[in-house]
Amino acid sequence: MKPFIILIGGGTGSGKTTLVKAIVNKLEKLKHKSVLQISLDHYYKDLSNIPAKEREKQNFDHPEAIDWKLLKEHLTKLKNNEEVKMPLYSFVTHTRKGYKKIKPKKVIILEGIFALYDKEINEMANLRLFVDTEPDIRLIRRLQRDVKERKRTMQSVIKQWISTVKPMHEAFIEPTKKNAHIIIPEDPEGKMREKAIELIITKIEKVLKSKK
Repeated sequence: MKPFIILIGGGTGSGKTTLVKAIVNKLEKLKHKSVLQISLDHYYKDLSNIPAKEREKQNFDHPEAIDWKLLKEHLTKLKNNEEVKMPLYSFVTHTRKGYKKIKPKKVIILEGIFALYDKEINEMANLRLFVDTEPDIRLIRRLQRDVKERKRTMQSVIKQWISTVKPMHEAFIEPTKKNAHIIIPEDPEGKMREKAIELIITKIEKVLKSKK
């Protein structure tokens, strides 16, 4: 049985990781524990060949920052029920700090800002989702994450947002919305998102049962 592949795209700070956790929690409650989560962040190109001071100047919000060749190779192998050595990426040093062996599972979730960007990867997927969140909310979340987890200064995060994050989102990420089967909007009470999650879980369950 080939894995059921889900792509979750959307801008930085849109709530993709939160959505992944919600889907996984729902599946686990329904006794579907064979879920593999992959963050597209681990497939950024290794910049160990560039001086440390120069790495920060790279545009990490452009599709060319991703190692598409390796990602496609790994997804193809996982889809064919083969294990792979996934790179582990450090956003502090902008280098690969090692590798981790991962085995395919019944459900594979690939999450990242460019998850819906590549045509070949879109064609591999059974379900494609786009998390649509207002820019102001995304900026606040980005600030909180980068300052706390990636040891950035608030000034550097805001500068990067204005110079690359916002224009790259408009040029390369927002257009991928058209590749989604389901667009999940941000709503303050979370009711629309909850309904979307229920639809997604129902679809996954139906497919998993049909493959037994």
